[in-house]
Formats: sequence, structure tokens, C-alpha cells
Amino acid sequence: MVLLGSWLGAALLSGCGSDKPGQTAGTTAPAAGVSGPQPLLDSAYVARSLGAVPQFRAELPWAKKFYRERQYRLGWFKDHQLVPQATQLLQTIAKAGAEGLDPRKYQVKDLAKLFSALKVAPDEAHRDALEQEIDVALSGTYFVWASDFYRGVANPHDAKNTAWQVKPNKIKLHKALLTYLGDRKSKYGYYQFAPLHPEYNNLKKALAAYRTREAAGGWPALPAGLALRPGQSSPAVSALRQRLLGAPADTAAHASPVYDKALMNAVKAFQNDAGLRPDGVVSGATLRELNVPIGQRIDQVLLNMERWRWLPKKFEPDYLLVNIPEYRLRVVENGQEALTMRVIVGKTLTATPIFSDKMEYVVLAPYWNVPFSIIDKELKNKLAANPGYLDRLNMEVVKGYGRKAIVIDPATIDWANVTQDNFKYTVRRRPGPQNDLGNAKFIFPNSNDVYLHDTPHGELFSQVSRNFSHGCVRVEEPIKLAAYLLRDKPEWDEQTILDTVATHREKYITLTKKLPVYLVYLTAWADADGHAHFRDDIYGHDKALARELLDKPAEAAPARVATRPQLAKTAALAVSPKRD
Repeated sequence: MVLLGSWLGAALLSGCGSDKPGQTAGTTAPAAGVSGPQPLLDSAYVARSLGAVPQFRAELPWAKKFYRERQYRLGWFKDHQLVPQATQLLQTIAKAGAEGLDPRKYQVKDLAKLFSALKVAPDEAHRDALEQEIDVALSGTYFVWASDFYRGVANPHDAKNTAWQVKPNKIKLHKALLTYLGDRKSKYGYYQFAPLHPEYNNLKKALAAYRTREAAGGWPALPAGLALRPGQSSPAVSALRQRLLGAPADTAAHASPVYDKALMNAVKAFQNDAGLRPDGVVSGATLRELNVPIGQRIDQVLLNMERWRWLPKKFEPDYLLVNIPEYRLRVVENGQEALTMRVIVGKTLTATPIFSDKMEYVVLAPYWNVPFSIIDKELKNKLAANPGYLDRLNMEVVKGYGRKAIVIDPATIDWANVTQDNFKYTVRRRPGPQNDLGNAKFIFPNSNDVYLHDTPHGELFSQVSRNFSHGCVRVEEPIKLAAYLLRDKPEWDEQTILDTVATHREKYITLTKKLPVYLVYLTAWADADGHAHFRDDIYGHDKALARELLDKPAEAAPARVATRPQLAKTAALAVSPKRD
């Protein structure tokens, strides 16, 4: 492995053609003083050269496709000189640290030595052999780097990241390289190695800012057990000024020890950024978040930059996104946020899965089908003693589904001997105020049996940590969401939706156009100016990814544990389904 400075310097000294990025790097007439045609490659040479380098082996399929499409012409030379894109690639790799990537990973061939040898090649045969070796090495280097940058360092679908089921980024790297070298055109930013999502670029800015502050000494820790309210005085105010206002240590030390309004506003802004209640009080969860070391925040940014590499290379103009750790839903229309609201997600043991699909239906006044686990553990013994118990729960037994469902008298069922294998019916709760799914549900058919829905327990949305459900996503404003999704159907305005809900009769409405839905897991994101926001790693996915990506366990601030208020006994069954 070589030092990147000498590697890059050798590339620059070797001389590049006058082509601009985007021009074809094919064979043309030799330059003055350079004789002979550009050498060609063959599939055996490409396979042998890349197969000999362990880091390149995984990229061999891309290289084969790349050279096959070029009819085995060299990609990085023109008139026996490196094309400008070669230098740009090496410069990009030199700055890979800004992307949260390790430049050393891509220095797998001693290119400096090869470039030097090429400059003094004694004859055409040696020159051609070196050009072939360099060309394949540059292609291998490109594919290793581009695979990490465009598709992610870690595989989101391997055994360590099985929670991530969002449709993958399917960039074809051989076409990316053909585009970069000017052999084809593309609407994506392959020429300048541009990030595919602005959200990734925002995190990149945050990474630079946090690394700058880390180099300057980071931030001080506040005393454990601190409880500080606006107007109070404390020696800890000095450290708080350094932490939030960036005041130099000597300046902060001589400032007033009073927790004043300016500092209170900074604390409230910090609390908002951390998803906490902005009360201005420095204690408890706020203190824990303030004391997360800057190194951990940098790691958190790196992990979430990686997740953006996993996402599809382009979102549709219109889509719905739920960020699970943020407990928030956003609807995007023509690339702009059109609607947002709070949500409730799954508990740790019944975590909301991370996946994507397409919404097809809105269901008003829905039934709630009771999972058999509840029938077995909570209902069948009571029904064996009193079949009329279902009426008290506003439930019924049916045979069949949908409009073809037939209501069955519960007294005709031998409840004492019911098993999952012999029970051929469905127990469901009728539409109404206490229905577990509330007034609406939103269906995007998927193998996880997860959907969005209302809840009769709206008081839970006032909680800071809202991981209460059994996997499904409960939405704060279901009628507003339904009206938005049905906005292209004039007959379904908000009042009509409310009137339909009031009938307590289930109504399916098919969307005119399926809406992409993304349930993602992002514990850090940033504004366009690089201002970062962080959330707790509620499911431990950061820790799992850190072991693979950063080769170390991710430490996190103590998680805020969600606690739900005591609900009425009559609503006990409302929280029991596997997916609710």
C-alpha cells in the first residue's frame, strides 16, 4: 500500500490529455512523439489481473461488463496518456474521508510505482503492458470506491442487517463508469461523483462541522445529576455556554454564572434538535443528550450516511416516509413536504420493520381482526363460560372475509377445544369509537402485515418517546391524511370522510395512483446548512451497524424508555395484537 500523496502526485506528473470530463476515452491518432496504437485487453487478462487482488475480486463482474461494452479498449488512456478522469478519480479518493470512507481502502495497487515505470518504459511492448496493467487497476479502484460510495460499505440485506428491507439502490456500476468516461449519458451525478440525495450531502456538512469541533477539543461534559432551570446560577453555566454557544473556555469562565434567556433559548433549540420536550430545563434526558461525546455523534452521522447509500438512487416525486426513531411521518409531493404528523411505532420486541412498498387503499371505519394469540390467551376461556362476552367488547365472529363475511353465533362454537388449526373463523371488533384501528387505516400490502392506522388513544401522541405499538404505525391525524390521499377524488372531501366514519360501516377506497411508502430508520439527519438532529437508537440498529461499519460497538446516550399511561380496563384488548 502506498501513501496517497505520492500516489496522487505520480498521477499528476504522468501527464493527462486535454480531454474534458465527459469526452470519450477511446483510441484516436497517436499524439506527437508517441507511436503505435493503443493496446487492447481481453476477458482473460481482466479476470486474471483483478482476480489476483483480493480487494478487486468482488468487482470483477462489473469490470467484465465494462470492458465488454468497450470491446476491450482501454478506458483510462487516450493517445497513450491518462485521461483527465483518472486524475479526478485519484483526487476524489484522496478526499474520501469527507464521505466517511477510508482512503486507504482504495489504495490497493502501487499506482505511483506503475506511473513512474510508464514514464521510462524502454519500448512499446513495455509501455503497452504497463498501460494495460494501469487501466485495469484504475477500473478496479473505481469499482471498489464506487461500490462503497453509491451502494454502501455494508450490505443492508445480509444477516447482520436483516431489519433493512427497503428496496435497494440498483446502480449498475459498469454503466456509471461508462458515463464517467463519457461513453454514455445519464441524468445522475456520476461525472462529479455527486451524492444521489441532498440529505446525504447535508450529513456530509454536519460531519465536517463536528470533526472541526472535535479537532478544537470537542465540548465539555456537564456535571452528573445537574438540575438547572432558567434564572438559576451554577458553575456549570460556563460549560453549558461552551457546549451550546461555542464560547471559548476562557470567555465562558468569566461570563455570568446565571442561566439567562439567551442560554435558555439555546437549550430549547437543542432539545428540539434531540426530539425532547423544549422546556429549557437542563436535567435528565437533556443532560444525557448534552453529555454524549462528540466522537459518538460523529459515529452516528457516519452510520446514517451509510444508510442513505442503501436507499434507492432516486425517490419518486411523490411518496410517504416514516422515520421510525423520529416518530414522524412526512408526505412529499413534487419533492416538497406537503404534510407531516407524529406517529407511534413498534416496541422493541415488536419493532416496526424497515421496508418500502406502495399504498393502494384507504379504509374508513375499519374492522379490527383479533389475532389468534389473543383469542387463545384472553378470550376462549371466557367465551366458553359466556359466549355473550363478545358483545361486551363490541366484537363478533365471522366466517369468510370482506363483504362475503357471514356472522356466526359464538354460542355454536366449542370454545374450550379451539386451537389455531381447527378454528376456521375470524373474531373482529366492529367499527366504532373504541375500535383498535380508530377511524381509518392505510394499506400498502406487504409480507410484514404492517400498515398505518388511527388509534382511539390519541393521548399517547403527547409522549416524547412513542414506541408503543405492536409493529404497525399509528398516525396522529388520520382524517387529514385520508383527505390528502383522496384529494384527487372530489367526492371524498374531509366532511364526506367524517360522515362515512360516523356510519360505522367499513368502506374501502382505492387510490387513483399507488403511493410509494418508505419506513426507514435514521437516527441522525441534518438541515441544508449542516445543522444536525439526533434521535435514540430505539431498536439497537446503530449498534449492529457500528460493529460492521466502524469495527467497534456504537455507544449511545441512555435510551429514553417509552412508558404508556394506564389505559382503561375496557380498552385492554386494544394493545394486544402482534401488528397494531
